[in-house]
Amino acid sequence: MMASFGHGTRRHPRSRGRTWSRTGPDRATLGIIGVICAVAGFFVLGIILGPVAIVCGWLAMGRTWAGSRPATAVVALVLGAIDTLLAVIWLSGATTPGNGMLF
Repeated sequence: MMASFGHGTRRHPRSRGRTWSRTGPDRATLGIIGVICAVAGFFVLGIILGPVAIVCGWLAMGRTWAGSRPATAVVALVLGAIDTLLAVIWLSGATTPGNGMLF
């Protein structure tokens, strides 16, 4: 009896796809998750939720700047960037001896 070396063990070798998007969350879900993280990041843990929103927005855009982009992906990316920037400014202001950004 000869070994088959993988022939016939998988009926459809490309059925699962090589990209993770078929097995993981789809782009619309990632865009919504990114927007939720960005909005929540304005209130708590902006330094963590901002980059999470940026990554979710980037993945929801299909990891490229070209082509059509879902609105939720762009909103997640922009709000995540603003959220991260505000968190960094707030943290740098909180570390100064004046105990605040303006004082």
